[in-house]
Amino acid sequence: MLCLVGAATVAPAQTLQAPLPVTTALPLYVKHCSGCHDSGTVERAPGRDALRAFAPESILGALSGGKMTAQGSVLTDDQKRTMAVYLSGRPFGDPAAGEARNMPNRCGARPPARPRTGADWNGWGGDPGNSRFQASPGITAADVPRLKLKWAFGFPRTASAYGQPAIVDGRVYAGSDSGYVYALDAETGCVYWSFQARSGVRTAMSVGPLKSGSHRRAVYFGDASANVYALDADTGERLWSDHPETHALARITGTPALHDGRLYVPMSSGEESAGGLPNYQCCTFRGSVIAYDAVTGKRVWTGYTIPEPPAPTKKTSTGTQLFGPSGAAIWSAVTVDPKRKLLYVATGDGYSAPAEGSSDAVIAFDLKTGQRAWVRQVLKGDVWLTGCVQQTNPKSETCPPDMGPDFDFGANPVLRRMANGKDVLIAGQKSGIAWGFDPDKRGEIVWQQRVGRGSSTGGVQFGPAADNDQGYFATSDQFLNKEAGGLTAVSLATGAMVWSVKPGCPPSGPCAPAQSAAVTVIPGVVFSGTLDGMMRAYATKDGALLWEYNSVRDYKTVNGVEGRGGMLNGPGPVVANGMFFMNSGYAAIGGNAPGNVLLAFEPER
Repeated sequence: MLCLVGAATVAPAQTLQAPLPVTTALPLYVKHCSGCHDSGTVERAPGRDALRAFAPESILGALSGGKMTAQGSVLTDDQKRTMAVYLSGRPFGDPAAGEARNMPNRCGARPPARPRTGADWNGWGGDPGNSRFQASPGITAADVPRLKLKWAFGFPRTASAYGQPAIVDGRVYAGSDSGYVYALDAETGCVYWSFQARSGVRTAMSVGPLKSGSHRRAVYFGDASANVYALDADTGERLWSDHPETHALARITGTPALHDGRLYVPMSSGEESAGGLPNYQCCTFRGSVIAYDAVTGKRVWTGYTIPEPPAPTKKTSTGTQLFGPSGAAIWSAVTVDPKRKLLYVATGDGYSAPAEGSSDAVIAFDLKTGQRAWVRQVLKGDVWLTGCVQQTNPKSETCPPDMGPDFDFGANPVLRRMANGKDVLIAGQKSGIAWGFDPDKRGEIVWQQRVGRGSSTGGVQFGPAADNDQGYFATSDQFLNKEAGGLTAVSLATGAMVWSVKPGCPPSGPCAPAQSAAVTVIPGVVFSGTLDGMMRAYATKDGALLWEYNSVRDYKTVNGVEGRGGMLNGPGPVVANGMFFMNSGYAAIGGNAPGNVLLAFEPER
């Protein structure tokens, strides 16, 4: 069964040929795709309407070299191209359509430095601990109800507003599912440059000097085909790139961390979607972190989440060789702890039984050597393959005998110093449980608090935030339909619940209140979006609603691209230098409301 889950990998345009007549596509679709995409029962498979928003290049790339490679292997190259045209409803386009040089809003000479209030937002969480707390936002809680749209940028040739923006030195850096990365002016939205990666870019950008004391900056990120890049921040010129993981289904979804001249890159995988196919030799991927010299791109070390490499285990009755141990992918950003000279990652489930002891866990690695310092597993035996869930009895022999609940970590750990001067490491799990760990006691669990019901697409999905006193956990639980979602504040010191609120439904339009996207906090205000496109601001004191904005609408964009807002998922909003930025339309994971805009707000004066 072929399921296009998160079609987001771009095939090189020069390899494309004319597809077969589209009239031949319907039988292919019925045979290989409709069981997932028309049934509505596969949680992570976009529906037909959502697939029509994807560019044909993205669909072809997903089948040819992305996370759907195994499923696409049953099709010929011509059949893949035919399916891409049929599902998207349009032909392959001009590969240069997304380039900055073809946009009407090119920036002129770099404007002089402008007086700014507040701080930048760099990387995923805004600081090495990924707290998603902007202590110097340049706006106050009193300004938030007056936030007004200033400009909208439309990502060309894309179906999903994909990568969270970073704002550094007056520029906005953001990636897209088409593979294009853009540098924009934060004040006006004009475009300085574009760069096309080999695949879709879901990570945020980490920006820093090439050398200590240097004024020359580099932009670092990864793509959905497991490539790592360093670009000149001023020009977009490629400084270096690397393809460190040879596994065909490896990808980079978590944002790399830049610290003290090194770049730390997490590795994840689409193998859990391929697992369960009768002829697929499952499973051979294990998660890892790769450390680079940030200037030269030389690999310094690789630290694996599972110490031993996968080895042959047994064969099915038809001769398909199986492997293990495997899994424990790192889906989220790397968190750096300079004080203890460690980095922390949270891991996904196991792919093969028995699940290894570092799946569904928080792991600490030594920053210098990559050696594992400690592992804190919160759930044992969680083996999960999406491909097996999609099957009915009898299941393929390549499926594990007992499937877990898929309660792994999709969100990164957050390191935060509390008001009492002590550090705590918090993390949110898809089970709906929030955890507090002691980084001084090898990750010893100090508290746990249930904040949601939990499911494979429930609980905490993309990340909490934390200020000096509280952690803020948004929950999805989208299977609850109109009762889904929720935002909970807990005490960092004790884990005790301070308050919890439900988002409810917008006055008009679709109601999908699940809160999967990452959360962002500034002094006095916490921001959280929902799958129906609503962004809301709540008071950190008691959860009172301060502001809301419905992003599902058409936009006149600064670059002339037809703009449309959609679901809020994946990346959270960012606040920098007195402005508020958010993507609208992330539909890469089971989304049915895609969009393609980056929105910039500031308080109305």
